[in-house]
Amino acid sequence: MKKTLLTIALASASFITASAQLMNQAKDMSRGYVDMTATYFFAEKLTQFDPSTGEGKVQWGRYSLEPRQAFNTNTVVMDKLQMKDFPASGYENDPAFRFKVDFISDRTIRVRMLTSLVPPKETEEVMLSPQFLRNDPHAQWTCTETDQEIVYTSTQGSLTIQKDPWRLVLKDATGKVLTQTWTDDDNWVSQVKLLPFGFKKSGTDNSRSLNPVFSLKTGERIYGCGESPTGLNKVGQKVNLFVTDPQGPETDEMYKPVPFYFSNRGYGVFMHTSAPVTCDFGATYIGATKLFMADEAIDFFFFIGNPAEILDSFTDLVGKSPMPPVWSFGTWMSRITYLSDKDAYDIAAQLRANRIPADVIHLDTGWFGVDWQCDYKFAEDRFADPQKMINDLLNDGFHISLWQLPYFTQHNVFYNELIEKNLVVRNADGSLPYEDACLDFTNPEAVKWYQDHLRSLLDMGVGAIKVDFGEGAPYDGFYHNGRGGLYEHNLYPVRYNKAVWDVTKDVQKDDAVIWARSAWAGSQRYPLHWGGDAANTNEAMLSTLHAGLSFGLSGFSFWSHDIGGFVQSTPEDLYRRWLPFGFLTSHTRSHGAPPTEPWLYNQSFTDYYRANAEMKYALMPYIVAQAKTCTETGLPMVRALFIEYPDDPVAWMVEDQYLFGQDILVAPIFDAPQETITPAHNYNNTSSRPTTGQHRYTRKVYLPGGAWVDYQTGKTYQAGWHDITTDKLEAVILMRKGAVIPTAKVAQSTKDIDWKNVKNVKY
Repeated sequence: MKKTLLTIALASASFITASAQLMNQAKDMSRGYVDMTATYFFAEKLTQFDPSTGEGKVQWGRYSLEPRQAFNTNTVVMDKLQMKDFPASGYENDPAFRFKVDFISDRTIRVRMLTSLVPPKETEEVMLSPQFLRNDPHAQWTCTETDQEIVYTSTQGSLTIQKDPWRLVLKDATGKVLTQTWTDDDNWVSQVKLLPFGFKKSGTDNSRSLNPVFSLKTGERIYGCGESPTGLNKVGQKVNLFVTDPQGPETDEMYKPVPFYFSNRGYGVFMHTSAPVTCDFGATYIGATKLFMADEAIDFFFFIGNPAEILDSFTDLVGKSPMPPVWSFGTWMSRITYLSDKDAYDIAAQLRANRIPADVIHLDTGWFGVDWQCDYKFAEDRFADPQKMINDLLNDGFHISLWQLPYFTQHNVFYNELIEKNLVVRNADGSLPYEDACLDFTNPEAVKWYQDHLRSLLDMGVGAIKVDFGEGAPYDGFYHNGRGGLYEHNLYPVRYNKAVWDVTKDVQKDDAVIWARSAWAGSQRYPLHWGGDAANTNEAMLSTLHAGLSFGLSGFSFWSHDIGGFVQSTPEDLYRRWLPFGFLTSHTRSHGAPPTEPWLYNQSFTDYYRANAEMKYALMPYIVAQAKTCTETGLPMVRALFIEYPDDPVAWMVEDQYLFGQDILVAPIFDAPQETITPAHNYNNTSSRPTTGQHRYTRKVYLPGGAWVDYQTGKTYQAGWHDITTDKLEAVILMRKGAVIPTAKVAQSTKDIDWKNVKNVKY
């Protein structure tokens, strides 16, 4: 640092000492980062470096924080600190720690930095894919060095390492600066002073926590961070990457955070950590991305490219999704909850009688002897012959999905056994479990115990296990592998997903699929995930789409959601508008408070539901082909417009439309009805529910690229903004002009589709 006095401008929340908060509530790591009792270190200069190995050391300047008052304004300043550590011979005032750069491909760079002489203990790798770890790829980048800098260059861009002050500068192939680390030199053009790229050493326990800081340019837009239901562009937001159960996709907390983001400037960042992270994307300073990390070492991957190229490179690291079985793309019918084999048979019969194509019947929390009390057994008094039921339904084209969770209450039959065998996470003092015994998936014996119970169900022919919850792994707990919840809480969903996937894959082979709610980086390898417990509102429908698009922008190809919302019985007009969105998602499930079954509404709604299902089943060859491409590229089935049209600036701004695969554009209807075109009548249905009838809606739709053809009316629209009116299906659905869409004759289940007579329809 060239100056010893640094005035720090911070959000007011940063001065607030972190207070007690609800268990497993998202951690805001920026709160309390400025701490008068801590020592601060900033990356100042490169002290040694070998360009041939990419390894050297960075010197970190030592600073302290002091209060400052000026004209009734209180701020803080950073003073260059001369240590008072004793004995002086045992410590360094401005220590130099390891710094290493690896080149994974021509567009992927790995940067690792320590904040101590002691490297982190080697642990089982959970986030990175086994294939990446086996291959350990290294690309050839050319290197040049001067007195001031070291520059590595590939065909896609360059990484410059400035020596003094130390700085990383990422550029594209044209030489444009994509982003760079923040140094003290960047502070002197503004009265607002930021903490440079650095870390703090806590005065409480000497633990380190990181604060990497990068430039954020004018017009820059940031995407990713997981299944986030807030605005897709994260600039101006503070995003907490901490697995929670937010009770629905309507808040800033997430079931599925992912420590990955990318920019419209052409770069991406994967923070290879499982510790909590708070990403401040210009929220407290317009020109900087501040990453507040609980981790004590930096392990970042940087990517250069457009969104599709970055997602491909990112999923090369964490793993691409394998192909789900074809039947999983069909209709999943569910509610909370079916309670007996009679219910299952009745639902199957009604689906077939009403000619609604479907492939899955899901039994939620009520298939046990006691609702919600998981014992892995069908209730004997309500399921006379579970094996016969499964066989009968399979013969009729229905797979069975079963709910369960990894927590065991004190009244659960397994509670004492799990504690006695030490298969659960222990509490903060290492003695008892938390209120609910939480399976410890870092313990191989716990994984085996769990998988043995699931295997008995899968061996019966159960098609999928619902991998519910997983967000409540104790943050303050002790885990079998010797680590605490600081690192294991966010990894719990990956371990949980993997445990279910592995046993399902072992039994079902190529038919393996799970239905999971929680996730973290690495969960991509274990499809698929759904959006949680949405409210039954227009706003929840929109936030669900935001969540799904953001999830897809975080490296997940397959995703679903509860059509109409979960919490209450869905109003018919909302259900109608949600249905095209639900059926034009990779996976389709009706689930929530009853009734979810269309025939319990009225005949008109049943006919409408059937029309949506038939649309998807007719498009099944297209869906399967697009899904296969997603498994090869890391792209999502539900994708933001700019993935396919990155050079269209308007496409980056549209957040209420999406592409279903490459060639179908969907604009759902989030508004109240406009024009009723079908009389409200019940067709002699005995239900007392009123019929809302069919409505036409007109909404503004942006069309990128060339021309598009209305799927319902056949009308052609050119690129740009249009007011488009829906027809029989209450969404705007368009096909890319010139696209060839493979279709099939509608069948009642995917096993009955005539795959040999696929018809290619050119639009």
